[in-house]
Amino acid sequence: MTDQDTRYEAVRSRDARFDGEFFFAVETTGIYCRPSCPAVTPKRHNVRFFATAAAAQGSGFRACRRCRPDAVPGSADWNVRADVVGRAMRLIGDGVVDREGVTGLADRLGYSARQVQRQLTAELGAGPVALARAQRAHTARVLLQTTGLPVTEIAFASGFASVRQFNDTVRAVYAATPTALRTAVRASRRTATPSAGIPLRLAHRGPYHAGSMFDLLAREAVAGVEEVSGPAGRRTYRRTLRLPYGTGIVAVDERPGDTGRATAVHPGGWLDARLHLTDPRDLTTAVQRLRRLFDLDADPYAVDERLAADPRLAPLVAARPGLRAPGAADPEEYALRALVGRTEAERLVHAHGKTLDAPSGTLTHLFPEPAVLAASVPYGPLGTLAAALADGTVRLDPGVDRDDAQAALLTLPGLDARTIAAIRARALGDPDVAPPGTDVPDTWRPWRTYALHHLRATEER
Repeated sequence: MTDQDTRYEAVRSRDARFDGEFFFAVETTGIYCRPSCPAVTPKRHNVRFFATAAAAQGSGFRACRRCRPDAVPGSADWNVRADVVGRAMRLIGDGVVDREGVTGLADRLGYSARQVQRQLTAELGAGPVALARAQRAHTARVLLQTTGLPVTEIAFASGFASVRQFNDTVRAVYAATPTALRTAVRASRRTATPSAGIPLRLAHRGPYHAGSMFDLLAREAVAGVEEVSGPAGRRTYRRTLRLPYGTGIVAVDERPGDTGRATAVHPGGWLDARLHLTDPRDLTTAVQRLRRLFDLDADPYAVDERLAADPRLAPLVAARPGLRAPGAADPEEYALRALVGRTEAERLVHAHGKTLDAPSGTLTHLFPEPAVLAASVPYGPLGTLAAALADGTVRLDPGVDRDDAQAALLTLPGLDARTIAAIRARALGDPDVAPPGTDVPDTWRPWRTYALHHLRATEER
């Protein structure tokens, strides 16, 4: 939405479809909100619009305590766009600026730090440091309000370089001290220790057809690394995660009765999750990888509107509104699994995967790293792909250029075009992939990945 009057109408009608797509701030109160904020609608001449929460914060506005604009889904643009801004936003979300700085971000994008700063500021109103700072503030609030970690530990776990920087940022963003943010939540809602796990609500916009997502995850689950348990409609997906600072175990619940249908009153929702991390610094990265796996930042309204215009797809969209296109929690892992299949992947896990220090039920291993497989299985397509992932010949990180990644994969022996298309759709999160030999018209662009999921869901009934 580019027209400011149209944006104001979305605010006036409290339209949750645009939560995360833009933010608005009120000059008379100094507060910024999500479009669906339930507070009294401000007068038009007092409202300013921002593309990101970071831009609103940079202009001196603090987050609304009522609508919590930092907890909205991410913009669907960052998954769709293949330009430097979209790639940068995916990398920032994965925590690259916190781990590698702006220089590391620029190196991954193939641009200078100055070019990245200029492009992000021009389009989003905030540079990479400000965008990462807003993300750190959100991580800090989650840890303050859901764990019993000491405040000092939370400061560094959130990615801040110092306690002073942490305190100043929290005050600026939330108009409260870290201690005040913590005490605002009842102790009964906080976990006693990080070992008990961090409870999360993973927000999404619009309808979400959870049943199809959990069906697919159950079919694909690799024993030792993943499991899906419970009756249909109330299933829980659990898996192990290899993260930059340590390891994690995540559990995500299927919402009871969630068929994907949304109401005018509540056109969005969330998936309940719990994260067990060996190092809380991995929280931001773990959350972003789950969001990509469950496709939580998608815009189901745009997808369903385009696909429902085709007579062939219209009844499928009506039957499964909000159908998502799953991504991957670990892109390199998915690429290797796509090549060898589920049965061989399970064998690799138990032969070469790292055993967890403390197994959790049926979850006993991490999927083997590419370098381990390259050394253990040096020959054949598996060894070649593992070696290419290990030495960087093939990159599948969130900021990689998708065309470049596909071109690199095409040079490897043993990878057919359909496998590469699956890697592009899932590991790289491309919403517009059409595998060779499929009957996919151009009128389904830019959502051909979603169209194919509708067709497959029908075939698998």
